[in-house]
Amino acid sequence: MAAGNGAMGRRPAPQRKPPPPSQQRRPTQRPPSGYSGQSRRGSQQRKPASGYGQSRTGSQQRKPRGSATTYPQRRRPQISREEALRRQEMRRLKEEREAQMRAESEALAKGPVDLPFCLLVMLLTAVGLVMLLSASFPSAYYESEGKNPTAYFNKQALFDLMGIAAMFFISKFNYQRFRGAGKILMYVSVFLLVLVAIPHNPLAKTIKGATRWLGVPGTPLQFQPSEIAKMAVIIYFSDTISRKMDKMHSFRQGVAPYAACLILIAGLVAIEPHLSGAILILGAGAALMLVGGINWAWVIGAGGLGALLMWFAVFVVGYNSSRIEYWLNPWADAQDKGYQLSQSLITIGSGGLLGVGLGKSRQKFLYLPEEHNDFIFAIICEELGLIGAGLIMMLFAALILRGYWISLHAKDRFGSLLVVGVITLVAVQTFLNIAVVTGFLPTTGISLPFFSYGGTALTIQLAEMGIVLSVSRQMRPVKSG
Repeated sequence: MAAGNGAMGRRPAPQRKPPPPSQQRRPTQRPPSGYSGQSRRGSQQRKPASGYGQSRTGSQQRKPRGSATTYPQRRRPQISREEALRRQEMRRLKEEREAQMRAESEALAKGPVDLPFCLLVMLLTAVGLVMLLSASFPSAYYESEGKNPTAYFNKQALFDLMGIAAMFFISKFNYQRFRGAGKILMYVSVFLLVLVAIPHNPLAKTIKGATRWLGVPGTPLQFQPSEIAKMAVIIYFSDTISRKMDKMHSFRQGVAPYAACLILIAGLVAIEPHLSGAILILGAGAALMLVGGINWAWVIGAGGLGALLMWFAVFVVGYNSSRIEYWLNPWADAQDKGYQLSQSLITIGSGGLLGVGLGKSRQKFLYLPEEHNDFIFAIICEELGLIGAGLIMMLFAALILRGYWISLHAKDRFGSLLVVGVITLVAVQTFLNIAVVTGFLPTTGISLPFFSYGGTALTIQLAEMGIVLSVSRQMRPVKSG
């Protein structure tokens, strides 16, 4: 009864009206038994297929369509405080070491220059100026506008002063500052050489059938871009080779890029035509590559290939075969094709042992062509004789040997390569000029350093000597005994 009374005493629950169909919720589907995890809207993980392994990113969520893809950020490895302090200290020590090296380099750059090398340069410049005056006054009188016998001497003296000033000015610079300038000079020299090669270019000047100069129309100002190209090759090769160290043994790093540069520069110089300038650039570049550490096999192979091409061009194609023929026997046509070489040999032979005396040459009176330029060494032999010419060659030999001595004692690889390039350029040019004048090599236009007439060449040569003096300021100390 109690139970029945309790049941009877309850009120029936009020019944709610069902919502309209548009507001009814869809019945949620219960997950099957054994399912663990959150709902699909949560961070539900995809179950890997059987036999496939783990999911692609572990706990990566499935992105809804149209959302931007985000990638997990890579966490930096956590380092301890001691490690951070150690790294900071290493950076500080490195910066201090670099600053100390710069300070030492700047202090060494203010040191004394190599006195023997400087005196040899000044002596050769002075003797060259005196010999130019002696050799050039007849042609200067007949070729200058005002019949001035010292016209060539005055111009050369001016360029001598400019070159000496440039030499001492550059010697005050720390040669490390030349790093990076080689690439700019390479671009500038290629641009200038292309300007020379452009046909009918109003800026290009042609003298005696050769277009080697650029100048301002209507003015006497002119210069040779090939001289800038020589310096560009030396600085660029020295800088890049000094950085590569052991990579020079490979063909890709040590041969291919430098061979391409040499072919481009020398090719542009050769089409002027300026064959001797191309030979000088190739010689200086090859010397730097060899000292830089390339394999000797590449040098021997390149030399053999060059000799083969020269033989093919002369004896098969017939290029300049007449020049070779009259070089071997200039007396066969002493009045035309072999005139210059035959007159040069006569000039050298008339000097004898002691010479006819300074200023007393007879061949310079319009008999010997280019007596004040490419063939000035023949006038030296005539006026000073074999002894005087031998002393001048000994001065050149002393300058070259002292330059290589400076390169051996340079502070670093870059300075050593700079000196090697400059001195090799002077050595090859001196040898070629004397060999051409004496008939040892076929006649080609090449000047004698410090002696031949030419403003651009002389100024740049003295500036190059300034680079050598700059390197000599920072030479390693030489142990006595």
